[in-house]
Amino acid sequence: MKSLLIKDTTREEREEIIRSSMDCGGGCENCSSCWLGGGSPWDIYQDYIDGKREIREINAVYMEEYRQGRKIL
Repeated sequence: MKSLLIKDTTREEREEIIRSSMDCGGGCENCSSCWLGGGSPWDIYQDYIDGKREIREINAVYMEEYRQGRKIL
């Protein structure tokens, strides 16, 4: 498997990584993440696409905000 790190990918590859990772096959109308407060996946991962922050950093911040101090595994 190819590395997903910013240093090992181009912007175009990062866009495809995000696009393909969100393709659950059900379509957005079955997801509900955006209107449940999850926000637009494109907005959430824009820093990764732009080469500013790694996916793991974005996910960590997102999960911390989502948990809001609750003990969610």
